[in-house]
Amino acid sequence: MSSQPRTRAERPPPTYEDFRRSDEYHNSFLIGNDPVLDAAQSHSKEGGLPDIAVSAAQGKLLNLLAKSIGAKRILEVGTLGGYSTIWLARALPDSGSLTTLELEEAHAKIARENLANAGLADKVDVIVGPAADTIKTLEPNPPYDLAFIDADKEGNLAYFTESKRLLRKGGVIIVDNVVRRGIVANPEYTDPSVEGVRALLKAIQGDKEVEATTIGTVGEKGYDGFLYAIKN
Repeated sequence: MSSQPRTRAERPPPTYEDFRRSDEYHNSFLIGNDPVLDAAQSHSKEGGLPDIAVSAAQGKLLNLLAKSIGAKRILEVGTLGGYSTIWLARALPDSGSLTTLELEEAHAKIARENLANAGLADKVDVIVGPAADTIKTLEPNPPYDLAFIDADKEGNLAYFTESKRLLRKGGVIIVDNVVRRGIVANPEYTDPSVEGVRALLKAIQGDKEVEATTIGTVGEKGYDGFLYAIKN
């Protein structure tokens, strides 16, 4: 006798393995193999970088978002090994450019190597130093079209405020890791990263210069989410 599909009530709660498998399944149709990105991940791992870059599906989303607004100038806060940088830079036209801010020189070195291997070194400027300081040295001449913030969460509000200054009207700011397994919404839980997200949300609540929403996500990186904002 053939087995019957389980009803919703009979299905077990989803697990991390379900999320991972779902990402792999969809990616097999929509993204496929990419030797350059695979090499970037391997080189970053060999260099001792933490495994905290965006997933392939998230990288593709960043790429598509940049393309959808016709981004010509992109700002990234938090380079790591340049994995997300490659996804974003690939969305740029030939005349486009990307500025990425990285605290650690060792990380920046690996990122530059990965970008060179991807053929994108001429489009990307990697600036080393505390992003809260280096971002203040940037000027909106011309303004940026898109900012992606994925650095220390304690600095979220400072990075968001400066990114807003640098963006054109209608420009987009994306902030990663703002759900954090749902604990941001749990008042009994606190740590510097969680408080950094909360400070950002509270500031945006009364900010007439932007409109924003948070989208929760599940996948190979677990349960998290990103904030999407448009500058009015």
